[in-house]
Amino acid sequence: MTDSPLLSIIEKNIKFDKSKTQAIYIQAAQDFIGLFQRNIILAKTKLPGTRALAKTLQIHRNTAVAIYDELASQGWVDIKPNKGTFVTSKKIGFSNKKRNTEFVGSSNLSKTTGFNFQKSFHLASTVQLTEAKYSINEGKPDLRLHPVNQFTRWYSAAMKRKTLIQKWNRPQEASTSMFQTQLCNYLNATRGLHVSPKNLISTRSTEMSLYIVSQLLIQKGDVVLVGDLSNYASNMIFQQVGAQLITIPVDEDGLNVDFIRKNFIKNSIRCVYVCAHRDYPTTNTLSEKRRTDLLMLAKEFGFAIIEDDFDFDFQFDGSPVLPMINSDENGLVIYLGKLGQSLFPSFQTGFVIAPENLIQEAKNYLYLLDEQGDLIQQQMLSELINEGEIYRLMQKNIVIYKERRNYLNQLLSKYFHKIAKWSIPEGGLALWLTFIKPISLVQLATEAENNNLFLPKTILYQNQTTCAIRFGFGHLNKDELKIVILKLKEAYVNVSATILVE
Repeated sequence: MTDSPLLSIIEKNIKFDKSKTQAIYIQAAQDFIGLFQRNIILAKTKLPGTRALAKTLQIHRNTAVAIYDELASQGWVDIKPNKGTFVTSKKIGFSNKKRNTEFVGSSNLSKTTGFNFQKSFHLASTVQLTEAKYSINEGKPDLRLHPVNQFTRWYSAAMKRKTLIQKWNRPQEASTSMFQTQLCNYLNATRGLHVSPKNLISTRSTEMSLYIVSQLLIQKGDVVLVGDLSNYASNMIFQQVGAQLITIPVDEDGLNVDFIRKNFIKNSIRCVYVCAHRDYPTTNTLSEKRRTDLLMLAKEFGFAIIEDDFDFDFQFDGSPVLPMINSDENGLVIYLGKLGQSLFPSFQTGFVIAPENLIQEAKNYLYLLDEQGDLIQQQMLSELINEGEIYRLMQKNIVIYKERRNYLNQLLSKYFHKIAKWSIPEGGLALWLTFIKPISLVQLATEAENNNLFLPKTILYQNQTTCAIRFGFGHLNKDELKIVILKLKEAYVNVSATILVE
C-alpha cells in the first residue's frame, strides 16, 4: 500500500505536531484541504481507506476516521458507505485563510459608489498609525493584567451552562435576567445607588450607551453643554445627532455652574454632559457645592444631566465621590459607566442608569442595534460578580496602578519639575500634565515619534490658554514609564531648542 502514489503524496504532505494544543485530526485535515486547493489531489479522487491512512501516518484508526469526518463536515469529501471516501467537486479557487494571511491579486470592485450617500464629518476617524514601540494614551488599563488562565476556566464553564442555549433560543425576555440583577446589586453596593434592574440597561461600551441616550434625548439644533476641553468621542456623538455644542469653563472645582446660570435662560439647554467624578481630560472633581447647584439649575432650567463616570472603579486614595444620581430626586440625571475594566475589552460592559420610562425606550434602541447581545459575557460577569471575583481583580490591579501613578510622579518630579506642572490624581489612569512654557504639541509629538514614542492627537490639548497632555499611565509598567519619560523629555528639549533657534 505504501507504494501507492496517493499514499506517497499523503505521507510527504500530511504533517502534524503532537506538542500543539490543536488536535492531530484538525492539523491533518487542514493539510488535506491544502492538497485539495492546490489540485495536488483532484476532485472525485477516491481517498485511501482509514486503515491504510492510519498505517501511512502512524496514527490510530479512530484518528483517521476523525480526519475524514472533519473533511466531510466542511464539505471537502463525500463518505459513501461500502464505496469509500471521495473528494468533492467543490470549487476551491480561493486561498486557505489559515495558511495565507497576505492579500493576493487586485480588487475589481469600484472604488466609489454609483449613488450619493450622507457623509459625516463628525465621525471622521481619530485612529493614527504608528510604528513606535512606546506610546502614551488617554488612560487605558493594562491588558497584560488580565487573568488569562483563570478566564480560560471561567469561559469554559460559562459555555457549558445548559441554560445558555435556552437563552439564545428565547426572544427578548420580559422578566429581569440574572445578569441585570447581579449588575444592579453590584452597582448599588459599590456606588451607593438605590436602583432596581428596571432602571438599568447594559451595553457594549460607554460610547454605545451615550449614542443610545443621545438618540432619545437630542434633536437637531438642541444645545448641549460640555467642558471647554471635553471628551472628543462624546463630542462626536453629540454632533452626529445634530446637537449644538457649547463649551463651559472648567477649573479646579470642575465644570463652572455659575457660568451656565449667567449665560443661559430657562428652556434654552437640552442637556449638560459632565464627568463629575473625574473630569475628562483634566481629572478635576466637581465640587460638592457645584453638584448641588447643577442639580438645582437642571430642575429650574429644565435640562437633563448626562453623568459619565467612566473610571469610577480606579480609586487609589480616600473614598470615591458618589455619583450625582444618588442626590437626584427629580429624574434629571442619566448615569453612564463601565464595569470590568480589569478584563479584556470584550469582557467589559457599559451601562445606563435612569428613570424607568427612559430605560424602556433605551431598551428598544438597544434591541435594534444589538438584538442578541453577548450572553456568554453576561453569564461570566454574573458569576464573577456573585463570587466576588470582579471586586478582587479590581483591588489587586488598583495596587499595581497606584504604584505606577506614584512612580510616574517621581519621574516627573525628577525630569519635568521646571518644565511642567501637574497634580497627583486620587484615582483614574491618567494625569493632567501642563507645560509651563507653551510649546507646539504637534512638534512635540513629531519629535517623540522620531524617538520611538507615539503621542496620539487625542491626548494633546492646545489653545490660547492651554498647553497640556492627558498622560495615561495605566498601560505602562515601571520600566516602560522611565523609558517613556526620558523620551518625552528628549523630545521636549529638541522642540525647545528649535524655538530658541527661530
